[in-house]
Amino acid sequence: MSQQSAPFYITTAISYPNGRPHIGHAYEAIATDVMARFQRARGRNVRLVTGTDEHGLKMFQTARDQGRATIDLANEMSGYFREMYAKLNISYDMFMRTSDPAHHAASQAIWKAMEANGDLYLDRYEGWYSVRDEAFYDESELTEGGEGIRLSPQGTPVEWTVEESWFFRLSNYQDRLLALYRDNPDFIRPESRRNEVLRFVEGGLKDLSVSRTSFDWGVPVPGSPGHVMYVWVDALTTYLSGLGYPDPASDFGTFWPANIHMIGKDIVRFHTVYWPAFLMSANLPLPRQVFGHGFLLNRGEKMSKSLGNVVDPMALAERFGVDALRYYLLREVSFGQDGSYSAEAIVRTANADLANSFGNLAQRSLSMIFKNLGGELSADYTPAQDDIDLFHLVNLSAKDLLPREFEQLAFSVGIEEWLRAVFACNQYVDAQAPWALRKSDPERMRVVLMTLFQAVRTLAIAIRPVVPTAADALLDQMGIAPDARDFAALADADWFARLAASGFTVGQPVPIFPRLDLPEEEGEGEA
Repeated sequence: MSQQSAPFYITTAISYPNGRPHIGHAYEAIATDVMARFQRARGRNVRLVTGTDEHGLKMFQTARDQGRATIDLANEMSGYFREMYAKLNISYDMFMRTSDPAHHAASQAIWKAMEANGDLYLDRYEGWYSVRDEAFYDESELTEGGEGIRLSPQGTPVEWTVEESWFFRLSNYQDRLLALYRDNPDFIRPESRRNEVLRFVEGGLKDLSVSRTSFDWGVPVPGSPGHVMYVWVDALTTYLSGLGYPDPASDFGTFWPANIHMIGKDIVRFHTVYWPAFLMSANLPLPRQVFGHGFLLNRGEKMSKSLGNVVDPMALAERFGVDALRYYLLREVSFGQDGSYSAEAIVRTANADLANSFGNLAQRSLSMIFKNLGGELSADYTPAQDDIDLFHLVNLSAKDLLPREFEQLAFSVGIEEWLRAVFACNQYVDAQAPWALRKSDPERMRVVLMTLFQAVRTLAIAIRPVVPTAADALLDQMGIAPDARDFAALADADWFARLAASGFTVGQPVPIFPRLDLPEEEGEGEA
């Protein structure tokens, strides 16, 4: 099986729906979607799984306080995330809810596999627990928050918890985990996350409490009435249940192990310590990579409901356009690092890169073909050296440089390489001045416009994973068939001759990237 046709499985972190999604959720979903679309365009057989992690004490307490059934609250909250994914054009293959019966079956299957391996035992848990994080913390990890409140490393309150619990023998996996990190240096990315996890595991691992008895909103532990699974055993298993585990005839048999788990940096420990240990215990293959991206900040602060600085991605998409938002988040934020959002920056970036640079290039190229050549395309010409040089630069960017960077999740770097080619095309237009050639050398004008048509098509296909709706609208106007918009099409040397011979003509083009305006009261700075 070739690399191009091989299965590719990518997941977002399964979001905990304790409210409407914020821009941080959108950032992760968009980045994951762009990677999935990029891999499909490379010819890979892709599965993208996402969903909502609905169990745990937080959801139970919130529903109780509102006087409603927990599943009713979970249905409402999960619906908001489905709405966001639809609005942002996220091309997921499976949306797995942890309340789904199929997920319960998968969670109980991996539990039984760990139990059969001798890694689960019943005992009494006493220790610090953060309801907000759904996580246990050691005394050494806590800080004082004032008024006797103890805080987790994430700054969330913890409380002393005592109850009967099933434990997972995490301590038995320290050496195997360290060997995993040593032998697979790309298992945890970026490097800074790997170093954090390495230090944590080297400090020693304690057995992990993996069930609760103080509430019943969760997956029942098989053969242990009154116990529900610790939410992270349950939540992490969505990466398996989303493929049909434990049925080997399902997608699970084809797509597992995952190529990439795309997650926020605050949950790296769960995905790179607990999750591989669970999988080792269940004798299942490990994911190939866990990528912990940074936070999207508002005024330099992590967004949270308690701070009142949560940004609604639905409002941003409605206001600035979905493709403009998608482009901005991947262009301006170095994936893996923290970045800041601002309304002014979205407007500036979208106008400079999309409207003024690529959109203007496409608009004037197609307009000149429509007005000066009656929209007719022709391939019967000999290119000059300037034309050959431009083709080389554009093809290098679209076929080599952008894909190289996207494969490494370096989206901003890949987009920068794409922009270099866009700028080169605009410089080519200015230097060749086809509007002047119309009178002085109409044959040369025709060659220049045919060169631009081909360059625009190549650039549109390359950036299509990032701005799919706009790219498709442009390619529709250019007569490019829907099945000829992937990277294999960029290797087709005869496509233009066939299109020209087909009799297709360019019509009056419609702009694909409108200029955005920012209300005066917002101005500079982060909104």
